[in-house]
Amino acid sequence: MSFPKQDKTLSTPSDQKPCLVALTANNWLYRLSAETGEKIQGVFLTPHQKFKYLHWDEFQERFYVKSVQNKGALFARQAGISQNTLIHLAIFNVFPLEIVGMLEINKMVFGNTVTDVVLTQGTLAVSHSTKSVKLYSFDRIINECMTKRLALGELHEGRMVGDAPYGIPVNILIKDCPPVLFEVSCSDLNVQIGGHPWHYIHTPPHKKHRGTHHICSLAEGLLAKNGIQDMNCCSLETDLIYFHPDESGRIVHAGPNTIKMLRCVSDGLKSDLPSEVVEDFAITTCRNNVAPRVSVTSSGRMVKRISQQLDDDPDQETFRTVEYEDEVDLLALVVTDGEEVEGRAHVKLHDNKTGELLRTIPLIQPWDVTYRNELYYDKETIVHIEERNNSFCCHVYKLQTETK
Repeated sequence: MSFPKQDKTLSTPSDQKPCLVALTANNWLYRLSAETGEKIQGVFLTPHQKFKYLHWDEFQERFYVKSVQNKGALFARQAGISQNTLIHLAIFNVFPLEIVGMLEINKMVFGNTVTDVVLTQGTLAVSHSTKSVKLYSFDRIINECMTKRLALGELHEGRMVGDAPYGIPVNILIKDCPPVLFEVSCSDLNVQIGGHPWHYIHTPPHKKHRGTHHICSLAEGLLAKNGIQDMNCCSLETDLIYFHPDESGRIVHAGPNTIKMLRCVSDGLKSDLPSEVVEDFAITTCRNNVAPRVSVTSSGRMVKRISQQLDDDPDQETFRTVEYEDEVDLLALVVTDGEEVEGRAHVKLHDNKTGELLRTIPLIQPWDVTYRNELYYDKETIVHIEERNNSFCCHVYKLQTETK
């Protein structure tokens, strides 16, 4: 995760420089210089839970780290011990780095069917095993449930907040379930909210809708015209669909060989009519050498290929991920072409408004699709994180201005 330089006045000179934020396996959150990789600041989270996930809540404003689920709760129940805490979240503001709070997701509050939780656009989204997702106002939770405001490096009950071995105490105690803002049933326990006017994206919990994404108005729940989006791809990785983080209200639908930019259009004079989903542009891969279904050997024998080639087969040019950079208003697409054993990868920079390809940047490190890979793009910095054999490696690239 990277933070660009901000113009507003900050507390120290180091807060005015672009930086990277990294979460380590031993629960340290480090702020690193994007120029040198030097450690600027370290925050110890807690000695009690294992934190693993780092995500934006509000892009470039507030992020959170999430613990792994408390597997001890199962063994505790088997032993007759009451153990209801499932997940912990630590939330931070940026520019400068400030702790908002630490909270726990408790089954006594949100119900025994809770399976997961995320923060997105100021809402706490809680998933349930009953194939439903409930959304709550996170700002309301902060205002009503915060017991004490914390500051990194300051004393709390005689201990320094954010220092080892104390870490950050729980200061947001949710004792009663807050009012539900919105609830929807979905098969993958994932719902996206955004757009102009407000819409939500989900997959209904029925087999016939598997692989499709339904775009509905938030106010009336009406399915938009052309609101059922289906990438019709055969791949190991599922396609992704989400509202664009540039606040344009558009929708990004990314598959292995096509990336579509969609928009919800409504007639403001006829509010009772559903919106229409239209396509702004599409970016596709170049695939000229699709393997034939029937081939002929050197002896003249005809061989028919039984299995269908996957759309994200490593031998084909394939989109792997999409990132957006708000300062330069560009889309960064990772493309693998399968020309080498482990997969040569490029980052292609496209104009966010038109989809026009502006620049192609080769990655030195191969993008091995058998392992987990992530890419982050911030202005002139590209970060490639790869996982291999239970270890992680972070590669940082600095873009140089092309000379003519």
